[in-house]
Amino acid sequence: MANSKYQLTDFLPTTKKEIELRGWTELDVILFSGDAYVDHPSFGAAVIGRILEAAGYKVAIVPQPDWHGDYRDFKKLGRPRLFFGISPGCMDSMVNKYTANRRLRSEDAYTPDGRHDMRPEYPTVVYSNILRQLYPDVPIVLGGIEASLRRLTHYDYWQDRLRPCLLCDAPADIISYGMGEKTILEIARCLNDGLPLSSLHELPQVVYLARRNEIVDGISDHDIVLHSHEDCLRDKRKQAENFRHIEEQSNMMHAQRLIQAVGDKYAVVNPPYPPMTTEELDASFDLPYTRQPHPKYKDKRIPAYEMIKYSVNIHRGCFGGCAFCTISAHQGKFIACRSKQSILREVKQVMGMPGFKGYISDLGGPSANMYGMRGRNLNACEKCKRPSCIHPQICPNLNTDHTALLDIYRSVDAIPGIKKSFIGSGVRYDLILHHSKDEASNKAAMEYARELITKHVSGRLKVAPEHTSDNVLQLMRKPPFRQFDDFKHIFDRINREAHLNQQIIPYFISSHPGCREEDMAQLAVLTKRLDFQLEQVQDFTPTPMTVSTETWYTGYDPYTLQEVYSAHSQKEKLAQRQYFFWYKPEERRSIEQSLRRIGRSDLIRELCPGSGGNPYRQQPTGMPHYKKYNNENHRTENTGKGSGKEMRGRNRRNR
Repeated sequence: MANSKYQLTDFLPTTKKEIELRGWTELDVILFSGDAYVDHPSFGAAVIGRILEAAGYKVAIVPQPDWHGDYRDFKKLGRPRLFFGISPGCMDSMVNKYTANRRLRSEDAYTPDGRHDMRPEYPTVVYSNILRQLYPDVPIVLGGIEASLRRLTHYDYWQDRLRPCLLCDAPADIISYGMGEKTILEIARCLNDGLPLSSLHELPQVVYLARRNEIVDGISDHDIVLHSHEDCLRDKRKQAENFRHIEEQSNMMHAQRLIQAVGDKYAVVNPPYPPMTTEELDASFDLPYTRQPHPKYKDKRIPAYEMIKYSVNIHRGCFGGCAFCTISAHQGKFIACRSKQSILREVKQVMGMPGFKGYISDLGGPSANMYGMRGRNLNACEKCKRPSCIHPQICPNLNTDHTALLDIYRSVDAIPGIKKSFIGSGVRYDLILHHSKDEASNKAAMEYARELITKHVSGRLKVAPEHTSDNVLQLMRKPPFRQFDDFKHIFDRINREAHLNQQIIPYFISSHPGCREEDMAQLAVLTKRLDFQLEQVQDFTPTPMTVSTETWYTGYDPYTLQEVYSAHSQKEKLAQRQYFFWYKPEERRSIEQSLRRIGRSDLIRELCPGSGGNPYRQQPTGMPHYKKYNNENHRTENTGKGSGKEMRGRNRRNR
C-alpha cells in the first residue's frame, strides 16, 4: 500500500474509531470536504486541518460525505465544541463537474477512481443546509474556492443567472475567503475564548451578512458601497461597475471594506490580511503532512493527487491578472515565497515517498517564474490598484530578476538522488523577454531561459499565449502574440545549440469576450504558419469573479464600460472552435463556408489548400507536430492549486 509506512494516527481522523485511537472524547472542529482527504499541502482541507491541529485544536475531516438518506456521515462524529468548517474542494464544484458546453467531465479529479457521484452540485450549499438542520446552534464557517469566488453578487454560468452572496443560499455564519490559514486561527481563537459570533465580524478576510444596524462601526465614507444585488439584476451595467471595485480591492495591500445590499441585509466583505511572510508560509508548508491519501482509499487512484504527487509548490500568489483566471481573486497578486530551506526540506520528503524515481514533476506555483519577484519600492505597491503588475505593460517598479529562482533550481538539482526537476507550471515568457534598466536582471532572464529549456523541460514546455489577436489579448490581459513568436525563436535556438528536440505547447482559448470568427480564422492561419496543430485548446468557460465572466455576462468591460461582443450561443461557439481544427478533413467544408460568410474567402487557400489527397504540407524534419485532442475535458481554465501542470486553473490550493 502506498502509505504503509504511516500509521492511521499520522493522518487527521476521519471516523469515530480514529478519534478513539487518539484518546479523544470531544472534537473542537469538524471539517467537511467535497474532495477525498489527501494529507498534502496542495489540498486545502488538509492544510486547514493541520493549521488548527498545530495550534492545539482537536480536528477531524469528513471527506465527501453522503448527502442522501439519513445523513449518517454528517452525524457520525457528533457535535464539535467550536464550529463546523465546509470546503467544497480545490475547485469550484461546477467547473469540476461540467465542461464549457455544460457536459459532464470524464472524471472527477479529486475523487477516488474519478467517480462522479461522490459530491453534489454546489456542495457548500448542500452541506450547510444539512448541518444547519441537524445542529442549528453550531457555528458554520465556509471556506475554499467556491466561497471565495461567490462572496458577492456573481454570475453563475450553469444556472445562467446572477446569484447573491453565497451566505444567502448557504445558511452559514461566516465566509473565510482567500487562503485561510490566518483567518481560521482567529475564528477558532474567538470561539474558544467564548466570544459571541458577532465578534467574528471584526476579523480581516471574512464575509458576513448583517442588517444595517449590525454592521461593525456602521457604514462610513471609507467603505465602498456597491450597487445592490437587486439593482444588478435590473441593470447589467451596474454589475459591471461593481466588479471593478471588487477586483481592485481583492488585489490591494490596504483594501477598503466592500458592502452590498441584498434584500433586507448587507453582505460585508472585510479587507484581507497582508500577504503571508516567508516565515508564515514556511510554517504552513512545514506541517507534518504525510503527503499521501488517507489509508481508507487503499490503492484507489485519485487523479489530481497522481498529478502533483512528486511536485513542490514554491510560492503563492500571481501578479499576472489574466482576465479569465481566479487565482488573484483567491490568492492575491502579491507573491509570498517559501524559503529555500523549506523547499529543500519538502524535496527531501518527496524523495522518501514510495515510487519516487529521482524526478520532481514540478517546482512551481500559480506561475512558474514569479518566485522572489516584488516591487522595488514597496511604498508604491501599498498604494497600487492595478490588478496586474505586467499588463498592459510590465510595471517599472517590478523587480523581474530570476536569480533567486535559478538558485532554487540549482539547489534542488544538487541534492544527491535528484536526477532532474521539471517545471510543469505555466511559464510567463513576457517576464523572460522583459528588458529592464537593470542589466543584471536582463542577463539572469536569459540565463533562466537557457536553464529552463535545457534542464527542466520533460520534452514539452507549456506556455499560454491564449490567442493571436491583439484586441482579444488586450481583453485577456495577455501580452501581444509577437512575444510568443519571439520566445519560440529563443526556444528553437537553444534547442538547436543544445542538440535537443523538444516541443513548445501553446494554450489557446476560443469564444473569449471580444473574440469573433475572423479572429479565430487569423489564429488558425498564424499557428499553421508556425507549424502547430493545436492540442491544448478550450472554449472560454465563464467562472465566478473574473473580469472575463463579467464582461461575457454584462456585455460591458468593467473598467471602460464600453460594450464588448461575446459569443453566447452554441452555434457561435462551435463556429469559433472549428478553426482550431483546420487540418481535419471533416472540418474543411464548414470552415470554407464560414470564411465565405464572414468575407474572408482569401484565407481558404491558406487554411484549406488543394483538393483530394493530403492537402496539408509535411511537417519539416525536427519541427514539432502537435496532435489535437477533441476532448473538452483535456484542458480547463480557472479556477485556480497545487503545483501547476495542466491543473493551472483547476488546482491552485483553492480551498
